[in-house]
Amino acid sequence: MRLIPSTGGVRVAVHDLGGPADEAAPLLLFSHATGFCGQVWEPVAALLRRRYRCIALDYRGHGMSDTPPGAPLVWSAMGDDAESVLGSDLIGTDRPLHGIAHSMGGAALVLAAARRPGAFRSLWLYEPVIVAPGVLPPSGTPNPMAEAALRRRRTFDSFDEAAANFAAKPPLDELHPDALRAYVRGGFVPRPDGRVELRCPPSTEAAVFRGAAESGAWEALAALDLPVALVVGRHEEYGPVAFAPRALTRLTSGALFERRHLGHFGPLEDPAGTARDIGAWVEANS
Repeated sequence: MRLIPSTGGVRVAVHDLGGPADEAAPLLLFSHATGFCGQVWEPVAALLRRRYRCIALDYRGHGMSDTPPGAPLVWSAMGDDAESVLGSDLIGTDRPLHGIAHSMGGAALVLAAARRPGAFRSLWLYEPVIVAPGVLPPSGTPNPMAEAALRRRRTFDSFDEAAANFAAKPPLDELHPDALRAYVRGGFVPRPDGRVELRCPPSTEAAVFRGAAESGAWEALAALDLPVALVVGRHEEYGPVAFAPRALTRLTSGALFERRHLGHFGPLEDPAGTARDIGAWVEANS
């Protein structure tokens, strides 16, 4: 794990998920959803790293990133975090780079790609939260996702207890067991009293959810000049599936793929199917 300086005094954690050291091998940069961490992509990366170098970042307030008190949690700052990784020596100048993202992580990669044209060969985005102005509640108004996040349980007696709790009830009961274990390993930290605690506290998760409406990613979509896959699962009451068709119209080279057997946590529900989809997309856009 490496820490990369970002804005606001943040140091972004980047995890090496394996793959060839050869500079000719494409590099996949994995980007996580709100409340998660880069390590949740481990089960997907394990099926891709024979052909691709795989790395994943933890956004500010998430995972193992070093986030000082008061650091901004707005989505444009998540774009700063992704951009800081693009500008680091982890990426290099010659290796083909493809962005792989889920939910909020998709918006962050779009922001970074718009700021650094030519950095990515392509983007593969699963249900990115990228919406037109006025669709989501503004940051100062009631937000059901933020209110739900504030009710999350913060501590457990052990990693095993945390995993068992999530496996037994929605929404994380839909996660593949390997993805759930990866989330618990990366998303919790041991406390001095022997218990484990969320690295991304409920207040941080709620603050990030409140910022979705003002991300700037909608405007950034139109600036992209690269292939972009928008991948969606089944229609759900509060899911971002409905955002994708309109977002597609903003892209100069976009493609929409449906995976109706999956929900919003699709990459974490079906790592094998997700790895196949990503591999096919990367090969088609290398």
